[in-house]
Amino acid sequence: MALPQFSSDMATEELDKMVDNATTASNFLKAISHEGRLMILCHLVTGEKSVTELEDLLSARQAAVSQQLSRLRLEGLVVPRRDGKAIYYRLADERPRRILEVVYDLFCGDGDSNAPL
Repeated sequence: MALPQFSSDMATEELDKMVDNATTASNFLKAISHEGRLMILCHLVTGEKSVTELEDLLSARQAAVSQQLSRLRLEGLVVPRRDGKAIYYRLADERPRRILEVVYDLFCGDGDSNAPL
């Protein structure tokens, strides 16, 4: 996919759409820019998890996990499901998975993350 080409003769509507898309992307990136939220998303890539499971996986307190889940839910990145007293979370769509694949490739995979573009 090619990046857009800016030019001085772009229509106002096209520029406005680009600004709207940039705002949406910025909010998404802010939501995943916290290591706790990023780790929660990494765990949810493998499937739905309860808050208790996430606490154990992250070695974190319930209040901290719930706070990060609240932000992810607010941004529309995760979806909760209640089953009795337990609350389970899953990814809301494929966007987090796709971004995490790129992040993994750049920072965790076998590739050289310091290589020039």
